[in-house]
Amino acid sequence: MPGPVLLGKNALFAAISLAVALPAPALAQGEITRIKRNPAAIILEAARVNAGADVMYVSGQLPTPLDPAMPMSEVTSLDQMGDTRQQTISTLARIEDVLATEGFTMADVVKLNVFVKADPRIGAMDFAGMNAGFREFFGTEANPNTTARSTFEVAGLVGPYFLIEIDAIAARAPQGSD
Repeated sequence: MPGPVLLGKNALFAAISLAVALPAPALAQGEITRIKRNPAAIILEAARVNAGADVMYVSGQLPTPLDPAMPMSEVTSLDQMGDTRQQTISTLARIEDVLATEGFTMADVVKLNVFVKADPRIGAMDFAGMNAGFREFFGTEANPNTTARSTFEVAGLVGPYFLIEIDAIAARAPQGSD
C-alpha cells in the first residue's frame, strides 16, 4: 500500500489557495434552523444554531409544589407535587421564567434534556404525562415552535417527591439583526 502523499511547497500552496477560493455555503449570522421532516412529530429531529446566535443554557429545573404558597421544605408527599404531567408543566413554567429574565421566550428553545423518574403510584415512567405537559408549551397557537429533545428515565432525582427535571438550550438571532 502506498504511503502518505507529500506535497511540495508549491503544490501545498496551490491546494490551500484553491480551498480558500471556493465559496463557502451561505450561512446567515445567528441563523437558527429547525429540522422536522415528520410533520406529525411533536419534537424536532435537530436544530442548527449558526455562529453569532445569542444562546442561553438553562440549568436543570425542578417542579414546584401544586400550592404555590407551600415551601419545598414543607412537602411531605408526592400528592403535594402532582403527577408527571403537572410536574412537567411546573418545570417548564420555571424554565419560561428563567428565559424571560434575559429576554428569551419558549419559542427560542432549541433543545431540552428531560429526566423522568418512575411514578411510584403507577409503577412506571409516565412518558404520556410528560408529553401532555410538553404539548402545553410547544406546538401551540401561542408557540408553534417545537424543540429537539432527549428523554431519559432515571432511578432518582435530588428529592423523593420529584418526578422530573429539565434543562434547556435557547437560541435566537442577535438583537438588532433583523
